[in-house]
Amino acid sequence: MFHRLATLDFITKKENIIITGSSGVGKSYLAQALGYQACFQEYKVHYSTTARLLNRLKLSKLDGTYLKEIQKLNKAQLLILDDFGLQAFDNFARETLMDIIDERFSTTSTIISSQLPVSTWYDIIGENTIADAILDRIVNSSHRIQLQGESLRKGIIKQ
Repeated sequence: MFHRLATLDFITKKENIIITGSSGVGKSYLAQALGYQACFQEYKVHYSTTARLLNRLKLSKLDGTYLKEIQKLNKAQLLILDDFGLQAFDNFARETLMDIIDERFSTTSTIISSQLPVSTWYDIIGENTIADAILDRIVNSSHRIQLQGESLRKGIIKQ
């Protein structure tokens, strides 16, 4: 499946990828590898952890550049949201995620990596109506990769 996704047909078809699994199994690595391949083939790619992106967008709301930042995200043919759901979603985060996903739906591709199974995302996002809308747009147009195994970081010694 990964070899097929590495052809990047999912980008031309405007499909998404959801990569889930426990910490250290290679979710970020695979997402970044696809992003690197997309850059190599001259696609516009934006990578960020979900929390960092939402925090940056919260600041942009304060300084008046929010719409400009959202437009930049929409110009990326591939958006990679890493570590999805590690922090609780407040109203701003939910609405911002909805803005991002709604604008990208059926026009560009998104890769989301998360330690949490998709079945728990509804509760993490909160606010039933917004969670329904976000998940309907993300999940129904996604290839899913569920990684299993022990952390690849075990045994790595930092010097």
